[in-house]
Amino acid sequence: MRVDGLLFDKDGTLFDFGATWNSWAGGMIRDFANGDDALAERIARAMDFDLGTGAFLPQSIIIAGTNRDAAEAVASALPGADVAALEERLMRAAATAPLVEAVPLGAFLDDLAGFGMRLGVMTNDTEYAARAHLGEAGVVEKFDFVAGFDSGFGAKPDPSPLLAFADQMSLDPARVVMVGDSTHDLVAGRRAGMQTVAVLTGVALEDELAPYADAVFPDIGHLTAWVQG
Repeated sequence: MRVDGLLFDKDGTLFDFGATWNSWAGGMIRDFANGDDALAERIARAMDFDLGTGAFLPQSIIIAGTNRDAAEAVASALPGADVAALEERLMRAAATAPLVEAVPLGAFLDDLAGFGMRLGVMTNDTEYAARAHLGEAGVVEKFDFVAGFDSGFGAKPDPSPLLAFADQMSLDPARVVMVGDSTHDLVAGRRAGMQTVAVLTGVALEDELAPYADAVFPDIGHLTAWVQG
């Protein structure tokens, strides 16, 4: 076995990003705009979201950013808005987003655990939303470690939350793989001295991710064979 632990990003990695978040974001923009089409356009521009196609643009900070980043983007289009209140509203709304698993997660994670691996999730979403999403998918108990940007370890691309996983699991970082769909995930992994695997169930393309990854796969399902190599 080439690794002892796998640390996963959440959105775009465990869950297909577009299928999960594009329709949710469009709905939130309409809610914030309250029927004002011009305001909806301003909010969408601030979020780098294309209302015409109903999808995030590749450069959107929200794709790999924190819930605070999302709240600040929305607030920039709503003069006088309370960023903290928006952050709370987004966190609670995100916890109920419709989830589309990248692969059937229960069987996939059971296979990995069967190899004796420690499993974790580190997301730039909130820990509250992460646990809600993993619970909704019925897999939260399959992870040894779940952290968000607000869990006290920092946010990617800072390597600190990744090293917290390795430390708590008593693992050599070199024997851990950071699995993600963005350069934030992969840069954090490299900075932590970990192996890195990119998946294409997010927004970023292979050409963008490959320079930072030891391997690039269509989805996480390909990891089961790779970790045994």
